[in-house]
Amino acid sequence: MNIKKVEFPQESILSQGKNNFDYIDSFEGELANNPQRFSIEEVGKAFFTSGPKWGKEMFAFRNKVVGLLGLKTGAEVEKTQNIENFKCEVGDRVGLFKVFDKTCNEIILGEDDKHLDFRISLMIDQKQDLKDLNSLTISTTVKFHNWLGILYFLPVRPFHKLIVPAMLKNIICQLENGSPTVLNTN
Repeated sequence: MNIKKVEFPQESILSQGKNNFDYIDSFEGELANNPQRFSIEEVGKAFFTSGPKWGKEMFAFRNKVVGLLGLKTGAEVEKTQNIENFKCEVGDRVGLFKVFDKTCNEIILGEDDKHLDFRISLMIDQKQDLKDLNSLTISTTVKFHNWLGILYFLPVRPFHKLIVPAMLKNIICQLENGSPTVLNTN
């Protein structure tokens, strides 16, 4: 499976504010050999079960550290949220992630905090010339509010660039195999 870094998609809901972000990246993978289109709800649910094991361990460590600094960890809503009941509707939450916007082919997740705001776009794009070949793009945007946001993102950035392609690969595997299980990408 080919996962590649791509330009920020102009079709994304987030492209309107593109110039206002301090950090932007996008990764794309092909959803091949499957004539059915996946719903954006399926993609959204797969996102929450696609993290590599090492990424989940890092996120748990992150939550312990940033909790001491008074930043959001998502722990206050994690215990009550069940991924099976997640509808991917605007305002819904899973852990740290809130749904900010949604169309038939894109969902915007993220959070606003005192140090930075981030958004994640999960966007399905059906190629016009190949009816049964779709791509899935994950784009991330970050807006810093202060020096703490910049300082926070310095160690996060290199790991982010490793975790997102691994998650994208796992999401595609889940969608193509119809399996909600968490895959382990080392």
